[in-house]
Amino acid sequence: MSGPAAETPSAIQICRIMRPDDANVAGNVHGGTILKMIEEAGAIISTRHCNSQNGERCVAALARVERTDFLSPMCIGEVAHVSAGITYTSKHSVEVQVNVLSENILTGTKKLTNKATLWYVPLSLKNVDKVLEVPPVVYSRQEQEEEGRKRYEAQKLERMETKWRNGDIVQPVLNPEPNTVSYSQSSLIHLVGPSDCTLHGFVHGGVTMKLMDEVAGIVAARHCKTNIVTASVDAINFHDKIRKGCVITISGRMTFTSNKSMEIEVLVDADPVVDNSQKRYRAASAFFTYVSLSQEGKPLPVPQLVPGCGKPLQSPGT
Repeated sequence: MSGPAAETPSAIQICRIMRPDDANVAGNVHGGTILKMIEEAGAIISTRHCNSQNGERCVAALARVERTDFLSPMCIGEVAHVSAGITYTSKHSVEVQVNVLSENILTGTKKLTNKATLWYVPLSLKNVDKVLEVPPVVYSRQEQEEEGRKRYEAQKLERMETKWRNGDIVQPVLNPEPNTVSYSQSSLIHLVGPSDCTLHGFVHGGVTMKLMDEVAGIVAARHCKTNIVTASVDAINFHDKIRKGCVITISGRMTFTSNKSMEIEVLVDADPVVDNSQKRYRAASAFFTYVSLSQEGKPLPVPQLVPGCGKPLQSPGT
């Protein structure tokens, strides 16, 4: 059982200067790099809170990221300031609000680049399949708890619906026509190693998100053949843990284009190759939105998606 309510933990901040390997060829920082920093800050503060009272030790695992908008590009040489604070706790989950500022250290100018809401669940260190109870927090006003409870119920319902909404995977097509779904669809296969994982043997959520953004970026670049940047990410749902030693397939395909943007669906499937008792399963899913930019950073029109064959689907595990 949980003990008495604890004071809401103070917000934490992590800072890092953006290096050339964090960015694309145009100098814009990859959306996946920013998502990874957001998750790191969220994991720190939620794990601290979940271990703030006497009881079984645990680690906070990412379950969901709400829609994240990329309000302004971040560039090489700027410093990212990532701030995280806990805004709500349920019996088994923690809501964390994260803000990202970029700082030009030559001029001192700061600008807001991202705001995100993340949900974590505490997993026992003795058994990472066991979800523990979260210490409650003290709210400064009653409305905060009521508003948080509404957000919790909404995200829980959507996460359950998303898990079963789409069981297909992306398959390659020979000689696809330009600007069709098959022409730009891409997949990345990655063997999960120790550097991808927590000390307890499952993949950091930020690592998964970075790989998802990388695949989505390849799809967008293939479709436009220009410089592209992440504009927003719809809710990222983590349906199941990915363990060390799994082979994961991250697949992306174009689902919609407007005159100014592209929507790309990204699916992550895990194959426990060293465990014959478990079949391939869907680990995460999300929709990314990208925009096309000129060399001067001005928005460019997006080629329209051409209807055509090239979207053969297959259920995971077949």
